[in-house]
Amino acid sequence: QVQLVESGGGLVQAGGSLRLSCAASGRTFSSYAMGWFRQAPGKEREFVAAITWSGGNTYYADSVKGRFTISRDNAKNTVYLQMNSLKHEDTAVYYCAAPGGSSWYNPQDLYEYDYWGQGTQVTVSS
Repeated sequence: QVQLVESGGGLVQAGGSLRLSCAASGRTFSSYAMGWFRQAPGKEREFVAAITWSGGNTYYADSVKGRFTISRDNAKNTVYLQMNSLKHEDTAVYYCAAPGGSSWYNPQDLYEYDYWGQGTQVTVSS
């Protein structure tokens, strides 16, 4: 069993930055990949970014590429999402997630993730 707790959300002006954190427990953190998703009101949950267990490979949605950076600190059992140049359309609840196994076939597929945090709200004012 894996427990995930997100933090770092808030209200920010367009063009600003936020860093989200996701603290994991319940399994050897360094042994599995992680992902970030988001869900805006009235929309489906969508992929944002993902990272392999070692941090050696990262994946991004086209909409955030070049603005967001996913990273992890296995010593702290934490994965981060640095969000720069935020836009109004980035407003959503952000979730971190972990697969049931160590990795995924498709990091963008939310059905490959079995464990989810409670989410943290990010609001970008225009």
